[in-house]
Amino acid sequence: MPFPTPPTLVWRKSSRSGSDPTSNCVELAAAPHTVAVRDSKHPDGPVLRLAPAGFRCLLRGLRSA
Repeated sequence: MPFPTPPTLVWRKSSRSGSDPTSNCVELAAAPHTVAVRDSKHPDGPVLRLAPAGFRCLLRGLRSA
C-alpha cells in the first residue's frame, strides 16, 4: 500500500508544545500501517515513516532517556 502524500495526512503536535511557532516540536500523522513524523518548523521537509511497532520502540527509548 503506497504511503499517502503529505496533503492527505492530518498532522498534529503535542498540546505541551505551546503555541510558539518557533519552538522545537515534531508533528505526527497516522497513516495506514505507518506513523509519520516531521519537524513542525519545516512542514515541507523530510518525513520519517515508522511502522507502529517501531514508533512504540522510539517512544520507549525517548521516555527512558
